[in-house]
Amino acid sequence: MTSSRRTQRRAFISGINGQDGSYLAEFLLARGYEVHGIIRRTSTFNTDRLAHIYADPHEQNNALHLHYADLANGTRLSRLINDIQPDEVYNLGAQSHVRVSFDQAEYTADVVATGTLRLLEAFRDYAHESGREPRFYQAGSSEMFGVSPPPQCETTPFYPRSPYGVSKLAAHWYSVNHREAYNLFICNGILFNHESPRRGETFVTRKITRALARIKFGLQQKLYLGNLDARRDWGHAADYVRAMWLMLQQDLPDDYVIATGESRSVREFLDLAAGFAGLDWRECVEGDPRYLRPTEVDFLQGDASKARRILGWKPEISFEELVRSMVENDLELARQENTLVKAGHTVVQRGAIYA
Repeated sequence: MTSSRRTQRRAFISGINGQDGSYLAEFLLARGYEVHGIIRRTSTFNTDRLAHIYADPHEQNNALHLHYADLANGTRLSRLINDIQPDEVYNLGAQSHVRVSFDQAEYTADVVATGTLRLLEAFRDYAHESGREPRFYQAGSSEMFGVSPPPQCETTPFYPRSPYGVSKLAAHWYSVNHREAYNLFICNGILFNHESPRRGETFVTRKITRALARIKFGLQQKLYLGNLDARRDWGHAADYVRAMWLMLQQDLPDDYVIATGESRSVREFLDLAAGFAGLDWRECVEGDPRYLRPTEVDFLQGDASKARRILGWKPEISFEELVRSMVENDLELARQENTLVKAGHTVVQRGAIYA
């Protein structure tokens, strides 16, 4: 794969089959990149979000390449990085469910914190041995701020309240340390909550829109939720991956908060989604203490003025457009499911205790 005269830019993405990874791959392909992503080996296909941009690897001029690897395996990461020789590396892979991180704290730390360190070490070796000047994006999280008062910006003290937040914070500082110690181009994007129709169904926003759509078609009766008063700064994932790319196009590496600057409660999200679905959520939503965190983050609201000033970035998709797109997507899924049920097929609802 090595070429000293190549003109096509090459990107490496961990977590490419996740929400952000799929939007980022789509974004980079549209700009002429050759995109390489890593996926974990499972007994079932887990590349649904990439289906619309995936091409048979036997076809000529295929620009999307998937590789089996894991952030828990540093040797494999190093070999891939050296083989692919990317211009840009985006680390989006993680165990990203905050509530689950309390029950799988050690696993979360190994993948989110130490996994980032493994990839950074592979990146460092590749940069120094190849003589190239690659660039690295680390996906941070607003959960690193935890209970620090809003609005939160790049200088706000970190105070994480979950194993996930603590692990992301460790990854953040590993990235800063590698940047300063080894003179590498590494950026931390501190992204506030970002959603889309591709969001996983166990995350509260998608859980709401998916359940309301199924309730609308009589496929389920109740939606169980935790803290309705928690406030989050919600944007659209497609807007946020654009910010990731912009960070790596600057002359100097730096860290940036990416957010809309507006905060809404889970209750407000529920109100809007139910309105788009034509339902009164008070008739079908019940609380369940299993969905409460042992330590809660009550209020997140980002200040992205630095990103607006330096990157020229601002969100283009409104909160209302975001929620509407999620509801419409899930109404269509529920409509298809209902058709199958009426035809006599048995449809198993996906989800688990955290769904």
